[in-house]
Amino acid sequence: MNGFDWNAVRESLPALLNGFRITLLATVLGTLVAAVLGLAVAVAGRAPSRFVTVPVRAVTEFVRSTPLLVQLVGAAALFNTVEPLYIGIAVLGIHYAAYTSEVYRAGIDGVPKGQWEACRALSLSPRRTWQAVILPQAVRNVLPALGNYAISMFKETPFLAVITVQEMVFEARKYGAEHFAYTEVFTLAGLIFLVASYPTSLLMRKLEKRLGH
Repeated sequence: MNGFDWNAVRESLPALLNGFRITLLATVLGTLVAAVLGLAVAVAGRAPSRFVTVPVRAVTEFVRSTPLLVQLVGAAALFNTVEPLYIGIAVLGIHYAAYTSEVYRAGIDGVPKGQWEACRALSLSPRRTWQAVILPQAVRNVLPALGNYAISMFKETPFLAVITVQEMVFEARKYGAEHFAYTEVFTLAGLIFLVASYPTSLLMRKLEKRLGH
């Protein structure tokens, strides 16, 4: 391409790959937080007591109704002694837990009523009912949706740059500012995102079709 500096691509690649390592770490740990916390929120939302369900729903709606960027900046200001990467992982996990909880809720609601009735007929405890019967079926049905949220989280990790987490876009912007090569480094960063996320998207589609049979 005319005017495209290939030397900048080669020189910036190590820094971008180092940033990609941080991006991947934040995505994996954030996804784990979202998966576990989202499940806890979904189960808590079915609690018989309004003293549990009302606060849980209020917090969930608050998280859904505020932008991720605002949550990151606010958390960084409140916990300014904590490592920014840890703040980023926690905020990503909590933000997406508000959405994965709805996925889990749909999966739980999709378990046939006969399964619940069978558990009651066998006098299974609530804990045993959830662990052995309900959750295995619910989680299996929502795995593709959870995977799609993980991909979305991966693509939103550049927001972590605003709290100085040195992920891939942070490194791209840094190199671009130092060498006036924004086009090259951001093109390379975009290609890395594409190479990492597109095969995962195809895998999620294949898994969704397989579980649908």
